[in-house]
Amino acid sequence: MKAISVHQPFASLIASGEKTIETRKWRTSYLGELLIVSTQRKCELYPDLPVGTALCIVDLIGCRKMEKQDEEWACCQYYKGAYAWILTDVRRVAPFPVRGKQGFYEVELPNFL
Repeated sequence: MKAISVHQPFASLIASGEKTIETRKWRTSYLGELLIVSTQRKCELYPDLPVGTALCIVDLIGCRKMEKQDEEWACCQYYKGAYAWILTDVRRVAPFPVRGKQGFYEVELPNFL
């Protein structure tokens, strides 16, 4: 399955359904299922959040330039050159460890999912 690594606390915000727009400095033409993986970097403000772990599967349904009104759903401030990746249909998964990479990468889902 196609996966992407997201820093905490943003990965957990996506998994909870609070963050429905992921922002990146690059555009994607990929649309479809996407595994959200938390990066290995611990979050100083929330040190108990899982790191290096698959958290959920979402549907990536669109990619466009970020707009100022996206801030609430992106859980971050507007920044120049950002693209808004529109995420829907969050499905939590039983967490499992994943060694992340930059950009998209493939992850084999375990049998217990």
